[in-house]
Amino acid sequence: MKKFALTFALLLSVSAPALAGDATAPVKEIMDATIKNWSGTDSDWVDIFDDSRLTRLYSQDFVTKYRAAIQNPAADEDGISPFDYDVIVNGQDACPLQDLAYAPKAGANGTTEVVVTFKKATCMDDGSDKQAVTTVRFEVIDEGSNSVIDDVITEGDAGQPPNSLKNTMVLIAKGE
Repeated sequence: MKKFALTFALLLSVSAPALAGDATAPVKEIMDATIKNWSGTDSDWVDIFDDSRLTRLYSQDFVTKYRAAIQNPAADEDGISPFDYDVIVNGQDACPLQDLAYAPKAGANGTTEVVVTFKKATCMDDGSDKQAVTTVRFEVIDEGSNSVIDDVITEGDAGQPPNSLKNTMVLIAKGE
């Protein structure tokens, strides 16, 4: 019986596909930084695109597009980011994020889509819908043995299509 179990285990290990990395891991690291950034405490802003995160959590294609975008003279005056808004909350203002949920699902072409939902306006007094749920889709791929973020898709304005961060970076690099 032991011989059968050992043979069966060996056959499974040879025929089973290699397990991909945890698609939610890079997303959770970016969301943890975003949560900290909007926590309301007087702590330093966490750059989700600093070089250590950029080369570790994002795909090579994403990194190439980011580096091209940051070269554009229209980049932030401080030279830190090509964006003048938080690309995760899709705005310049937010409250401490609440009711976060992660939902990974299979996407197209070998991607895993990690859908993150949260409330970002619960403290706003400007007539915002305080209970509105924001949805951000992270497209995660495997490069080598690592799961990395290949794109970040945010909701478009009413009646507009979703926004691809990679497409936005291409436009910034072109000066558009």
